Amino acid sequence: MTLKIRVAGAILLAASISGAAFAQARGADVYNAKCARCHGPDGLATTPAAKSMKIPSFKNPEMMKWSDDQIIAFTKNTYKNNGPTDAQMKDLVAYIRKLQK
Repeated sequence: MTLKIRVAGAILLAASISGAAFAQARGADVYNAKCARCHGPDGLATTPAAKSMKIPSFKNPEMMKWSDDQIIAFTKNTYKNNGPTDAQMKDLVAYIRKLQK
């Protein structure tokens, strides 16, 4: 393999990793601003608000089975006026997936 190909491959790998990390960072910002108050900082839904509204933990086995599209649809349906924007949703889902690990 030539040096140019190896360098190009390394650049593409770094870009894909940093792109995912950047999306998760943006998702964390959205989560902290719009979701953490009820879902908790770790997504375990142990806050008083989560308990009173019966919000499940993001680590709930059933919730972990949801597709990204299901999470987006549920969030948009539940939080119509004060939820994340369409542009924020993919980053938010990436961050929720991180919380589920």
